[in-house]
Amino acid sequence: MTTVPAYTCRFTIVVPCWNAAATLRETLASLDAQTFTDWEALLIDDGSTDATPTLIAEAVARDPRYRALRPTGKGPSDARNMALREARGEILSFCDADDLFEPNKLALMNTAFQDASVAGAYGRIAFFDGARSRTQSSVPKEDLGVPMLLGENPVCTMSNLCVRHSVFAVTGGFDGNIVHNEDLEWLIRLVAEGHRVIAIDELLAYYRTCAAGLSADLDAMRAGRAAAVKAAAEYGYRPNAAQEAVYLRYLARRALRTNAPSHQALRLTAAGVLKSPLGFFSDPFRGGLTAIGAVLALVLPRPVRAILFAA
Repeated sequence: MTTVPAYTCRFTIVVPCWNAAATLRETLASLDAQTFTDWEALLIDDGSTDATPTLIAEAVARDPRYRALRPTGKGPSDARNMALREARGEILSFCDADDLFEPNKLALMNTAFQDASVAGAYGRIAFFDGARSRTQSSVPKEDLGVPMLLGENPVCTMSNLCVRHSVFAVTGGFDGNIVHNEDLEWLIRLVAEGHRVIAIDELLAYYRTCAAGLSADLDAMRAGRAAAVKAAAEYGYRPNAAQEAVYLRYLARRALRTNAPSHQALRLTAAGVLKSPLGFFSDPFRGGLTAIGAVLALVLPRPVRAILFAA
């Protein structure tokens, strides 16, 4: 049985780190800038070989709200699961070591969690590559549901989500055996078990796109989704053709944002249209723009594609 420690602050920010020296300083600055200050941050170094441990030590030395930890397992799921026994905050807020928080993120989340029925909350994110922040996600008006997650996950990234510590403990945390889409599998379990997750229609975080990152491994993401689909099936949910097409559209858009090999976006777009044209173009603007981008990616030089499609 997981023992939840006594809460001593409102938020615990969980930051898994692995060779993040190039981005971690900027990420921590975004935490320092939070207008809501009742938080701690767990900086969890998963065996970095660069300057990440030094940056973590510097953060701990300058601000007692930072704590340095080492995971007992391997990978981001095991690192995030350390919150089950280490977090002292009533609400968990996840942040990858290359992403950024808007200064008012925790303040807006604090307001949202005044409603006792809310188990989790997320907002809009901006996709960026370290310089540009042109593209933002959208959020639905209704609560997060499994059918929604089987299409295009509106949460997008764990850096966008806050969840009550007690609820995270009830779910048992992330499945450490899943490397890609472990967040999707957990979100499906979370909402399928009746926990309410709401959307805040405000920009809350910046998600860094990177062609070398885990999320850029599109084939592995697609394979990892099988575990999430399996979890959904255990609760009686199965993706229909339209939802599959929406997910393929999401992968095609990710291929364009990460400047993946030119054929990937077109291959995913074609698969989505063949699976369900109505599903792929359920959002005509998004579907049409994705299809056009997938074709253009074949003829444009990679540097030009990076400018046009990187977030």
